[in-house]
Amino acid sequence: HIITALDSFHGRTQAMMAATGQPHYQDNWTPLMPGFVNVPYNDFGAIAGAYVEGRTCAVLLEPVQGEGGVNVPDDGYLKRVQDFCKEKNILFMLDEVQTGMGRLGTVFGYQRFEGVEPDVMTLGKALGSGAPLGAFACKEFCSVLEPGDHGSTFGGNALTTAAGGAGAKALLDEDGPGQAMRNGEYLTGKLNALREDHQVITEVRGMGMLIGVEMDEELSAAIVADCAENGLLLNAVRPNMLRFMPPLNASTEEIDEAIGILDSALTKSTGRS
Repeated sequence: HIITALDSFHGRTQAMMAATGQPHYQDNWTPLMPGFVNVPYNDFGAIAGAYVEGRTCAVLLEPVQGEGGVNVPDDGYLKRVQDFCKEKNILFMLDEVQTGMGRLGTVFGYQRFEGVEPDVMTLGKALGSGAPLGAFACKEFCSVLEPGDHGSTFGGNALTTAAGGAGAKALLDEDGPGQAMRNGEYLTGKLNALREDHQVITEVRGMGMLIGVEMDEELSAAIVADCAENGLLLNAVRPNMLRFMPPLNASTEEIDEAIGILDSALTKSTGRS
């Protein structure tokens, strides 16, 4: 089996619904495909406890959980899991669909964590620069697929791969990761300043341009709707949790405008004058 984390999100195919450790995504798709064990995120002991000699073949994690609430792991967690996988001769796999392509301030999210390098990495979303494109990369020792072993009708087609290649070139040429790092620090600072005016905000957390705002009231749906009416798109990943995933190259003026819209929505939702 493969060990994955609770509050993770790995997609909506039949296998990945089983890998995704969120019951509200899984409930409509039972019976789930066997072969996955969901354990608490950021808990090395839970992974070690779920390991079964001769049965566990891999651990699959997100460097930072996006859909689960922008959960940033403790320092050393991913490295410790990686070392455990190496010790047990099983694969250490990272889902970089949300965290990759500059989002956390490095080309790949795992590069934000010292000494971490996965055996297998999945990519998608930003990889296609707006076109539908997904991919995985792996180290040579576990590269076993040959051309034709696996595919899909539109998989690897010329249009989307060209878009992905052009987007990746622009990401590197224009220092997208560096922009994400700088803009993320600016946005985080603005959100923390907003926290001083709105006591409902309990925490601002994240990396680069993947940032979450946690509240002590379930206001996410109302705030997201109000912000959308005023031109700001957010995601309510939890009833009390907002997720920000702006363009990596958002300007400070655009960030300031977004903060103003959010400020107004918070005021309206909490009933403050």
